Amino acid sequence: MFLSAIVMMKNRRSITIEQHIGNIFMFSKVANAILFFRLDIRMGLLYLTLCIVFLMTCKPPLYMGPEYIKYFSDKTIDEELERDKRVTWVVEFFANWSSECQSFAPIFADLSLKYNCTGLHFGKVDVGRYTDVSTRYKVSTSPLTKQLPTLILFQAGKEVMRRPQIDKKGRAVSWTFSEENVIREFNLNELYQKAKKLSKQPRDDVPEEAAEQPELLAAGVELSNGENKKDK
Repeated sequence: MFLSAIVMMKNRRSITIEQHIGNIFMFSKVANAILFFRLDIRMGLLYLTLCIVFLMTCKPPLYMGPEYIKYFSDKTIDEELERDKRVTWVVEFFANWSSECQSFAPIFADLSLKYNCTGLHFGKVDVGRYTDVSTRYKVSTSPLTKQLPTLILFQAGKEVMRRPQIDKKGRAVSWTFSEENVIREFNLNELYQKAKKLSKQPRDDVPEEAAEQPELLAAGVELSNGENKKDK
């Protein structure tokens, strides 16, 4: 009963059916481990060892589908956000080891395909890899954190809002990372309509090849900062 209650609480933050099934299997393994230890401590240790080996060797596949997303490094994120103050950025702070981030990856990619335009860009930075970025933008990367993934909206190079929000005690406020929630909370439809107007304005300061960058990103071609999704 206790494990069933935990599974139900865990599934409240789940977005996809894969997450629900994954949570059930994970807590089923915990229940099996407890039963094995009660039966024979040697069998319990053997089962626990097999589970650890399985978790270390059989990692979930990373999303490799189409997307209009720029991957930042610790050296490029600030430069890109400040490059053009007219551009609005929606940036995901993620870690490859986080199951929530892996589940959100196709949703974020789909949003980038629908809303990316001249004045509205989508980016990602791996705070599990670039820990100084997590410190700079105050995104916790501890194993028990509820801040992964974190979405931050930047306008004129400054943070405007983020989800999940952080309360006065420094704890993340529970928030479901569904496509509908992101569109509503970040006003993506309104931002998209405003951002499209930038495409009608002349931009003499932007090199010609910059306009081709979304297509390069969608194809997974390496950019000047040396980052693409195939490096993740």
